[in-house]
Amino acid sequence: MALRLGDTAPNFKAQTTAGEIDFYEYLGNGWGILFSHPADYTPVCTTELGKTALLKDEFAKRNVKVLAVSVDPIDKHEGWVKDINETQNATVNFPLIADPERKVAELYDMIHPNASATATVRSLFVIGPDKLVKLMITYPASTGRNFVEVLRVIDSLQLTANYSVATPADWKAGEDVIVVPTVTTEDAVKKFPKGVKIVKPYLRYTPQPDL
Repeated sequence: MALRLGDTAPNFKAQTTAGEIDFYEYLGNGWGILFSHPADYTPVCTTELGKTALLKDEFAKRNVKVLAVSVDPIDKHEGWVKDINETQNATVNFPLIADPERKVAELYDMIHPNASATATVRSLFVIGPDKLVKLMITYPASTGRNFVEVLRVIDSLQLTANYSVATPADWKAGEDVIVVPTVTTEDAVKKFPKGVKIVKPYLRYTPQPDL
């Protein structure tokens, strides 16, 4: 059965470029990103892994650990990492899972037969500290992911987890957020001392509470 939002992210043990890891132990009490790549030495993936490495400080600031998976073996991963570092002016500083038996790919439903019978599609999962799946994005193999958007979504998810707010369309960090419907207006006024702007009884804005 396919994984869905709100499901518990399956735990696993796997060999990686950083040695054997237990997924839950690797994440600890923080947030995590697990994202897949169709194969090593593919051009779009090379740019994605390089971009992720360059965003190391941004992920760390959000207490997010990154983990990539490809169906190729460790020795290919190690050679590919050298290419990524060279061509993307980056240093890959997170583990790449070797998944030649496709155990992780199948756990997370990363193989879509209509796209490819063997290679993973570009799936990305954000896992919360509670080990629940908070976000799922799947791209075709030909389209590189937007990691600025991934950071934006993590910011939104963390605000929701910590402050009972949601974020409107095209929201960017620093802009006003929306009070979730489960919080009454009376409680919102107490909860958000920066003020609550009531547009409709169900549409209420407040300045981003963690700034």
